[in-house]
Amino acid sequence: MSHQITVQPSGRSFSAESDETLLDAALRQGLTLPYGCKDGACGACKGKVLSGQVDHGKSQPHALTDAEKAEGKTLYCCAKAESDLVIECKQMTLASDIPVKTLPSRIEKMERLAPDVIEMFLRLPANERLQFWAGQYIDILLKDGKKRSFSLANAPHDDEFLQLHIRHVPGGLFTEQVFTTMKARDILRFNGPHGSFYLREESTKPVILLAGGTGFAPVKAIVEHAIAEKCTRPLHVYWGAKARIDLYQNALAEQWASQYANIKYVPVLSEPAAGDNWDGRTGFVHQAVVADFPDLSVYQVYACGSPLMIDAARADFVKACRLPEEEFFADAFTFSTN
Repeated sequence: MSHQITVQPSGRSFSAESDETLLDAALRQGLTLPYGCKDGACGACKGKVLSGQVDHGKSQPHALTDAEKAEGKTLYCCAKAESDLVIECKQMTLASDIPVKTLPSRIEKMERLAPDVIEMFLRLPANERLQFWAGQYIDILLKDGKKRSFSLANAPHDDEFLQLHIRHVPGGLFTEQVFTTMKARDILRFNGPHGSFYLREESTKPVILLAGGTGFAPVKAIVEHAIAEKCTRPLHVYWGAKARIDLYQNALAEQWASQYANIKYVPVLSEPAAGDNWDGRTGFVHQAVVADFPDLSVYQVYACGSPLMIDAARADFVKACRLPEEEFFADAFTFSTN
């Protein structure tokens, strides 16, 4: 059964079958709602149902609480229409602006950035080019039909290779291969680009860029894009990791801050190693932002990392620091060994 979905405040509409999510229905008809993981974990696609009924599907409790459901909120990547709907989405674009492709690629090289992080460089066929917004991700397509999502670490202008930062997940179906048997010249197929984690360039607000672990990859892409575009907005980069060795491109971030007056960089370690001789910030990275910016009411925040980091940052920034909820953009990394 098909239902009519009307999106406010734009007034755009699309149809959704009762067995497909609102996000899938919108994408199928060339419209893009904000989204990240597409798995009910990150909360990037959270929005309000103004009228009508939905089945919340597989939304995870930490991303959509019972209280939020009672307020009429849902996750568009999970929700299925049970009636005609009016939903709220202030950021809606035409998916045709950036076409999604399925392409082959060849591994050009792999470089070890940290004991558990490899940077993979993918070369596209000579007659192909991938258009994307800095901060988006691609899905690596595995032979058994499964897929693994990785953010692009390069900016669109620097597209000789697609760059991925891949952390080793013990027992991981894909990452075990990356760290053991995969080699240069191997062929990988991927689909993309995906996601709504990219800099809103129409805004003039100062920006907080919050990264946890390999969440630095899309933040790197966004910063390098901003530099290339001669963006003068203040960019405050916070990178959280466990120990010094996990800040695998620390020198690059320090270089940004030294060369560009509008870029500030704050690394934060949660468990510095004994030999780190660390005299910098410690603790949870989002708490460092709270300490430095008790009032975020005129800022935008872009956060990429674990679902726990994203949830904690969203809650504290919105409730304690007065960040407008619509100015929090997130991409949560979820890991799978299956």
